[in-house]
Amino acid sequence: MAPPAPRDRAGSMIPADKQPIPPEILRDSAIAHIAQAYFSISKRLEQKTGCSATRGFILSTLRGGAALNQNQIAKLLGFDRTVVHRAIKGMIKEGLLTERKADSGRALLVHLTAKGNKYREYLIKERRAVDEKLRKVLKPDEIAILIRLLDAAAALEI
Repeated sequence: MAPPAPRDRAGSMIPADKQPIPPEILRDSAIAHIAQAYFSISKRLEQKTGCSATRGFILSTLRGGAALNQNQIAKLLGFDRTVVHRAIKGMIKEGLLTERKADSGRALLVHLTAKGNKYREYLIKERRAVDEKLRKVLKPDEIAILIRLLDAAAALEI
C-alpha cells in the first residue's frame, strides 16, 4: 500500500495527484474534506490494484453470478452509459467479463468470468486491508462516529 497521503503545512491531506484543494476552500467546507479524503484513498487503491473505482463498482454489480446489460449496470450505479460501455469493453478485452445474448430480446448480458471473479475477490481483499489499517488508526467509537457523520452527510437533502 502507498504511504499515507502527504499533508500540507496546515495539516490537510494532499490528494494523490499532488493538486490539493485550496486551503481557503478546505477551511470552511466539510464536503471538500470528504471529497479529498475519498479521492486520496481511491487514487491510492487504484494505483495499487490497477482498478479504477468505476471498474470496481461494475465488478461489484456482477457478483454472485449476476448477468446484466450495460444499461442496467449504468442505471444501478448512476453512471453515464458511455462510461460504463468503455469500462466494460476494456474488461472484456482483459478477460474479466464476457457478453452473451439475452434469452429474450437483443440485449447483451455481461457477466464475470472466472478471472473476473478472482480479480473482484482480490479487490475486496485489498479494500479490507485498508479498512484494517484504518481500524489501527481509529478507535471503534471513532469509526462509529465517522460512519454516523458520513451517513448524515450522505442523507442531506440538496
